[in-house]
Amino acid sequence: MATEDDVRRIALSLPRTTEKPSYGAPGFRVGDRLFARIHQDGGLLVVWCEDEAEKESLLDGDPAVFTTTPHYDGHPMVLVRLDAVGDDQLDALLTDSWRIRAPARVRAALDAARDRGA
Repeated sequence: MATEDDVRRIALSLPRTTEKPSYGAPGFRVGDRLFARIHQDGGLLVVWCEDEAEKESLLDGDPAVFTTTPHYDGHPMVLVRLDAVGDDQLDALLTDSWRIRAPARVRAALDAARDRGA
């Protein structure tokens, strides 16, 4: 079970990430591009997917963790139930969403830092 604090800890560990409110809830940006936010209804996290096919795969593959609403129809974004996602999966989802939204040079900085740590 993940919490808003877990989201904040993981998101802010990614390069050039800042926290700024989005729709009245905590939002996380790389540069000025939103890549994740706590949903205003609470208990849910909004993240980006690579495309609609990945979104559908997540929704079909693990409906206990992933959901959506009509608001996100046609957008490569999915809702993650925080009470159903584990730490490793949350880390992967936030990192993937960050990569999708981050500028190429910022992504390269993360890759270089991880390569040095390997």
